[in-house]
Amino acid sequence: QVQLVESGGGLVQAGGSLRLSCEASGHTDGRNTMGWIRQAPGKEREFVAGIRWSGSWTDYAKSVEGRFTISLGIDRNTWFLQMNNLKSDDSAIYYCAASKEHFATNVQEFDSWGRGTQVTVSS
Repeated sequence: QVQLVESGGGLVQAGGSLRLSCEASGHTDGRNTMGWIRQAPGKEREFVAGIRWSGSWTDYAKSVEGRFTISLGIDRNTWFLQMNNLKSDDSAIYYCAASKEHFATNVQEFDSWGRGTQVTVSS
């Protein structure tokens, strides 16, 4: 199992931007999709964005399409989520996650998780 640590969360006004970062350490074999999952209070975990290890494929939840961008670090041990035009509905705990699946888009497909970073968007 890999160890994942998120950073970059905080409080931001609606319309603002944040960039989340994830750093991975430990065993990386079979880490084929890197992604971001979020969970708002009282709601189930939600897939936000994913990127294949090669960077050749990305996918986004419809609710963030066009506003969020996932990207991969040079050594593939880091990945990022650039969040623009944030809305109050984006407030959640954001988790970076990794999957052995090559095109993971479902929460259950991710098998390595960080502890989460809080994102709060004020209206």
